This record gives sequence, C-alpha cells and structure tokens, in this order.
Amino acid sequence: MILNQKSITESKDEWIAKGYKLPAFDRDAMIAYTKANPEWIHFGAGNIFRAFQANLSQKMLEQGSAKAGLTVAEGYDYEIIEKQYRPQDELSVLVTLKSDGAIEKTVIGSIAESLILNSDNEKEFGRLKEIFTKPSLKMATFTITEKGYVVKNAEGALLPATAADVKTGPEKPGSYIGKVASLLYARFKAGALPIAMVSTDNCSHNGDKLYAAIEAFAEGWESEGVCDKGFKEYINDRSKVSFPWSMIDKITPRPDPSVEKILTDDGLSGVHPEVTSKGTFVAPFVNAEESEYLVIEDAFPNGRPALEKVGVIFTQRETVDKVERMKVCTCLNPLHTALAVMGCLLGFTRISDEMKDPELKSLVEIIGYKEGLPVVTDPGVIDPKAFIDTVLGVRVPNPFMPDTPQRIATDTSQKIPIRFGETIKAYMADSARDVNDLKLIPLVLAGWLRYLTGIDDNGEAFELSSDPLLDKLKPYSDKLTLGAGMSADDCKVAVLPLLEDASIFGVSLTEAGLADRVCGYLSELLAGPGAVRDTLRKYASCTNH
Repeated sequence: MILNQKSITESKDEWIAKGYKLPAFDRDAMIAYTKANPEWIHFGAGNIFRAFQANLSQKMLEQGSAKAGLTVAEGYDYEIIEKQYRPQDELSVLVTLKSDGAIEKTVIGSIAESLILNSDNEKEFGRLKEIFTKPSLKMATFTITEKGYVVKNAEGALLPATAADVKTGPEKPGSYIGKVASLLYARFKAGALPIAMVSTDNCSHNGDKLYAAIEAFAEGWESEGVCDKGFKEYINDRSKVSFPWSMIDKITPRPDPSVEKILTDDGLSGVHPEVTSKGTFVAPFVNAEESEYLVIEDAFPNGRPALEKVGVIFTQRETVDKVERMKVCTCLNPLHTALAVMGCLLGFTRISDEMKDPELKSLVEIIGYKEGLPVVTDPGVIDPKAFIDTVLGVRVPNPFMPDTPQRIATDTSQKIPIRFGETIKAYMADSARDVNDLKLIPLVLAGWLRYLTGIDDNGEAFELSSDPLLDKLKPYSDKLTLGAGMSADDCKVAVLPLLEDASIFGVSLTEAGLADRVCGYLSELLAGPGAVRDTLRKYASCTNH
C-alpha cells in the first residue's frame, strides 16, 4: 500500500479491509472545480491543518454541502510541500486516537492543490496571485503560530525583514506576512474584491494580530508611495476585508512511533517521518485526539463555506472572547499547567499517566470544578462544566496522546498571569467571594517556584523547560534550598520580589492576600526529598475535600 491516488483507487478494497476510511466523493471533479473556483485557501501546512481544517473540508465534501475543497500554501518550510504533500498526491492519513483505545484511520483527500509561498518562484507565487484575484475566493485561514504575525519589535519599530519589504513594495516581498499582504494587494488591484482573513492560531484575539501585521504593510507601502492609494482603506473596510477572531482547540502532537508502527503493520509503506532542513517533522500521517473545537466570529464579507454543518460554531466577537477566556483561564490551560509543574517534579513523562495518580487527579479536579468554575466566563455556546468534563474525563487521560509535562511546562512564566491570575482577580473583584477560598491554585504557584529550583522530588537535578524569564527567575529560585529547613518567612524573603510582580502572577500576591499561603506551601514543598508528594497528599487528596 502506497499513499497516492492510484493506490487508493486501484487497491480500494485492500485499504478498506485494513480499516481505512477513504474519501467518499469524486476527487478528480473536486480538484478541477476547486482550481477553477477556489473558495478557501489555508496558510500553514502543518499537522493541525491536516488534522482539523482539511478534515472539516472533507466532511463538507462528503455530505454534499461543498463542491470546492482546499488550497494549502506553506510559507515557512517549503520542504513540507515538496516532501510530504506532492509525493502523496496531496493525500494524508489522519489517525484519530480515542481515549477508549479505538483508532480511526481516515485518508484525507480534500486538498486540491498545494503551493509554496515564495515570491522568488514566479510559477508558485503567480498561481497564488491568480487564486487571490478570483471572485470565488471567500476566505484565507492561517495556522502560522503566534510569532508568525510579529512584524515589529518590543519598541514598536519594524523588524528588519518587514522594513525591507516596506521599502521595496508589494512586488516581491521576502517576509511571510509581506507575501500575504502582497496577495491581498493583488485582490485589491483586481477590483477590491471581498474576503475574510481568518487566523485560527491558538492565541488571544488572533484576528487583531493578523490585521495589525497586514496593516503595517498597507500603511508602509502607501507612505513609501510603492502601492496604489486606497489599499489601506481597503483592508480597513470590514465590508471588504474582515479579520475575525477565533478560538481553536485540538491536540495534534508530533508523529508518534507507535502510530507509525500501526500503519507499517497494515502494509502502508513510506510512513517513517522525515526531518526537514528547518527541523520540521513531516510524515504522510498525523496523529490527533478526537476532541476539537473551533469558534469563529461570523464576519465574512464574501460568504463562507457551510462549516457550521461540520461542527464549527459561528458567533459574535464578544462570544469568541468569552470562549477563549473560558478555555485559557479556567477549563483547560490552568489544569494543563498544574499537571506540567507537578508532573516534572514527580518524574512523570506523560500527561495521561498523571491522571492515574490520585493526588494529581484530585488537584486538577478541585482547581477546575471548585476554584475555577464558580467564576468562569460562560460563553453560552459551549457549556463550561461539560468542557471540563471532557478535558478531565476524555482528553487529558487519553493514553494514546503522547503529550508530556516537560513540553507543557515550556514558557510557564508567560502563561501563569492568564491561567491563574485571572481567576484570582475575579475572586478579588467579587464582593461575594473570598480570595482565601483559593487553596490549590496557590499550591500550584508554590509548586512552580519549587519547580524552578531544578531539583525533583527525589532530590535529583532535572532540566528546566525553556522560558524567556529564566534569567530573571533563577537568582530568586537559587535561594531556595531543598532540605534546609526553610520556613515560610525564609521563603518569603527569598522570593518576595517575584510574589509582588503582577507581570508574573497577574496580580501582586501580597496585595491579593495570598503571598503567605504560597510561601507556607513552598516551605513544605522544600522540606526534603518526598516533600512534594507529601504536600500533595496533605492538601490535594480527594479525601480532604
């Protein structure tokens, strides 16, 4: 079995016998129609796109709610297209790993065309410009990571690559967003045709980030006189160009060896992942969890595909914001961070294994249901309690999802202000609530300070995950000594500047009245080897709540 169109056509029965679900539509007709009448182009050809957006398109094609499939463009790592998409006739295998052990294998065939976002390649970039001048094009979606939208430095000055593109104009920009802006400029030149530019990256107010990046080019090009007047007005006219907010949630880890073995045992050849020169892992398959959420602001000036028929929620901008806050501040991200910090200290290497640990399971249940849920922002379109139920009952315990506490512990200093600080602020702002009712969120904050020592609960050194503030944090955590009998007051003296830094915790823990509690926990966590386990058993055990 080889992943290409010939194989799935001529050896269809063999694929089906091995449990693969094949595209249930006329793929040749779809490709021809899509190339002539493109409706949806996606930038970012990585795993999340193949597991989520491409599958949504496939579902619409199979149910007859769409005739056009997808065009995908890759602007960061061209080898993804060259080594993954084109050799497999734009096909891939989606392996859905369910928490009950069931495995679904679906051949995704909704991609009609893959292109390289390279302005130096006249054929590739010319085809992209042709697509962007088509009246049929309804939307461009993006999964290029949050840093992909950054065009200015911390001081607000244009990055060198952006500044160079602004000077030279829209003809042959070199930066990622510069090339996207150039394509949008081609659409403007073709009659100011309408389109929705939809970021589906996992970051807050993602539409604003995409808009700000595009606007920097429109403003710069007009100021330099290197584009026609009116381009800036075009991208600021929401009846022409919209930048909706969205919230996306689906875990798609790096291709896993266990999944590779399943496919190889089926007789599927050529599935071993390759690593591109830019360090991207590419394979003909993607492994993903079954749970997925996509909520999008309903702002589409040229219409949109019928994605609501395949589970996408369309709503108002304010509701998207509430969904984002529900997920990030209460129902998922804080629970992940709690497991990451404590899991690293206790030597876990799989998040799913942590949910078999009674104290850790109780820890996140209490943080989610008892401390977070009472002040959750209820978006109305997704029930917060049902969301937590799925997170803790299905998603996190899934033994087939190869996610690690060490990965999730990355950049924790950037996550804590939102994931825990917002809940603390909600308690402080509500006269009917007492911030002192928060017991286990402060324990996780203390656990993070204990984590920063780089010494696990066995007294052994471990490698801290990368974090942009480690140089700032380490001088304080270096004052914390395991087994030295540090009192709560000793701990407070050591880390007080951190506790009072609202940029780290979202609030000053001193002003919130939680500094002493955090330091009390920290003292217990530092008592000696085994103290992390003892402290969790003392405070997080379900028998104590």
